[in-house]
Amino acid sequence: MRRTADYWIQQLQLTEHIEGGAFREVYRSPLQVAAAALPPSFGAPRNSSTSIYFLLKQEQFSAFHRIKSDELWHFYYGDPLVVYELEPTGALTEHLLGNDPEQGQQFQCTVKAGNWFASRTQLGGTYSLAGCTVSPGFDFADFELADREQLTKEYPAYATLIRELTR
Repeated sequence: MRRTADYWIQQLQLTEHIEGGAFREVYRSPLQVAAAALPPSFGAPRNSSTSIYFLLKQEQFSAFHRIKSDELWHFYYGDPLVVYELEPTGALTEHLLGNDPEQGQQFQCTVKAGNWFASRTQLGGTYSLAGCTVSPGFDFADFELADREQLTKEYPAYATLIRELTR
């Protein structure tokens, strides 16, 4: 029997996420990386690593945002998840997370620090359960939610996608 999205939300104690979907932090390394060991843009120490559970239902999306760290995405359950990554060069990469390599799906992908990214369940799916690991660890001081107009000016070739995946 296939579990529902609501089952996972309850079992994993997920709550609403600012970028869309539901999440819960499950790990924050006690090891601190000194500010002097990080790029100057961080401005303060960070935990060496953090991780979360993250779930998107069919009608939800994770809005375009960026952080100062690399983010590793892991697929756990449900339907395939598309993670869209915009690079400063203007290139768009569509990472397809899932459990069927014959369909081009992979169990994990990495979004590079500073790149804009968003995600949603693949068309026709009902939900996707994933996890994200961030290193240096996630801090909301490093989080930037995209402005639709500004991002469209930077990446005009992807105006439709940006309109669909921003608030």
